[in-house]
Amino acid sequence: STKESDLKQAKEKAKDLLYTAQIRKRDNLPVITRKFKHCANLAIERMKFEQKTKVGKVIYDTYIRVLKDYVIPVIGNKNIANITLADIAELHKKTATKMKRVPTRSTMTKHNTAINRVFDEAIAHNFVTRAQLPELVSKGKEGKRGPSFTVKEIQNIRNNYEEWINRARTEESRLKRELLCDYVEVLLDTGARPGKELLDLTWSKINYAIKPTITKTGEIATDPETGEQEEVSTFNLNRSVEMAVSGKTGSRTLVGMSRTCEALTRLAKRIHNVDEGIARPFESLLKPTNKNYVFVWKTVDESGKVTLHRGKGFEHMFVSFLREHSLLVDPKTDQNRKLYSLRHTYATFALTNDKVPIHTLAKQMGTSVLMIERHYSDLEPVKAIDQLRGE
Repeated sequence: STKESDLKQAKEKAKDLLYTAQIRKRDNLPVITRKFKHCANLAIERMKFEQKTKVGKVIYDTYIRVLKDYVIPVIGNKNIANITLADIAELHKKTATKMKRVPTRSTMTKHNTAINRVFDEAIAHNFVTRAQLPELVSKGKEGKRGPSFTVKEIQNIRNNYEEWINRARTEESRLKRELLCDYVEVLLDTGARPGKELLDLTWSKINYAIKPTITKTGEIATDPETGEQEEVSTFNLNRSVEMAVSGKTGSRTLVGMSRTCEALTRLAKRIHNVDEGIARPFESLLKPTNKNYVFVWKTVDESGKVTLHRGKGFEHMFVSFLREHSLLVDPKTDQNRKLYSLRHTYATFALTNDKVPIHTLAKQMGTSVLMIERHYSDLEPVKAIDQLRGE
């Protein structure tokens, strides 16, 4: 502990350490000190434990990656009690160099939150006091709204599903492409975050509902046999589902409408051979005991054994699809689109076309009103035009 090889020098050093500890204790300062990396490892262990016990959040994975890839390599060997704002500034500078771009404010907020978790861990172990730690401020360039799709481009995507699936080189590729298309439909219909939110969804977490309505269209039709005239009516089942999902911001209920129901109907029939009619097409799967994942693809070997494979690797497949159909680059933002662009598209359509109240939209998407206003403030003029037109 004294880092001395000579016994006499070690004894003298030990006395100095003891006197220092006594003085620190008298002045109400932590007696034990640790390097940042030691405290970071404790914070990482705590986050992993909380995730294992279902208390932690998905974003903990991001915090852990930030600490391991960016923070510990730069300030890991510094004493936690001696870290200054100058050290943090140097850290942010090297982070930008490693990322090869200027981080956005939201990115810096994530990095600072990860560092603050380490600081909190150090305080909890009495390695440092709050007064000894620097106050972190999230600076960075303003984040821009991500790329999205227009209505015409979404129609283009849907029109190319079948041809793209049939062009698959292998049976496995074809099955994965089918699953991706259903996954895309649900993302577009719900605004869910790509990844964990839907890929961890099981049939037991879905509630199905219908609310049939008959609407008069105002049109008059003539019966060809009797010649009688009557007003035309349309019948709508108004199918919907509530899905209990868990993701970046914890658990919430996600609402899906007709396109989600159509995708779930295809999955039920293709994977589980369940087809129970248009009114309640997959009701037998919605049991509390059915822990099967929804987004899976199925293989059957020569002996007839059925294996369900969970969906993954969709990002690369989707980008390839977009590239093949000249839809990869968003001309408005000049950015490459990805699965997350479907979430931006949902939010854009909800605000401009469907006039969904922003508080309702925030709950559906599992985010805050502030975040929606920050990322979609440029849509306000569009909304105003439509409202002034009375459309």
